[in-house]
Amino acid sequence: MPEIKPTRSELIKLNKGIKLATSGHALLKRKRDGLIQEFFTVLEEAKKSKSAMTEKYTKAVEDITLARAVEGTISVKSASLALKHKAEIDVTTRNVMGVVVPSVKSEYATKSFGERGYGLIGTSSYIDDAAESYEELLKNIIVATEIENTLRKLLTEIDKTKRRVNALEFKVIPKMKSDASFIRMRLEEMERDDLFRLKKIKSKSQKREAAKQVAQAS
Repeated sequence: MPEIKPTRSELIKLNKGIKLATSGHALLKRKRDGLIQEFFTVLEEAKKSKSAMTEKYTKAVEDITLARAVEGTISVKSASLALKHKAEIDVTTRNVMGVVVPSVKSEYATKSFGERGYGLIGTSSYIDDAAESYEELLKNIIVATEIENTLRKLLTEIDKTKRRVNALEFKVIPKMKSDASFIRMRLEEMERDDLFRLKKIKSKSQKREAAKQVAQAS
């Protein structure tokens, strides 16, 4: 590992990095678990929303089919073209576990006979029923849109967080620990080498001192 400097300052730096990475790994794991829990909560809402939307859609198709059969396709189209007010949708954002998800809101509501634009004369309750069914369906679609986009955002963030957790757990932290272990080993080797040199110097010094004493005695 020639790129690693086997110094005590580098070891201290690595130990701090390991501590920080371990703390970050724990936080990311908690975030991942929280996101997964939130995902399954929203998923349950999505299932209920889909079920309700399917039910509303089935009823709307039945009602429009019946209206066309009784009133005729032209009358139904004329009634649909009479509506002047469109559904206004306000898209904002909200924060879910640190993830910005869309918040779709609409003041759209089921309209009364007079608000639909077509007159009571020349139309029947079949057209009214079909119009009301599609208005109810539209409200469900608006709700389902928010839930579906929230699920997508959460899933993307879960995948991103899982990759970060795995990178820290299986790559970054093990690499840092391996580097720290290498530095400790090199420092121990250097200490042993220094100790050996000191002992050798001391031994030579003692020999010279002994030789000197012998020479003086003679």
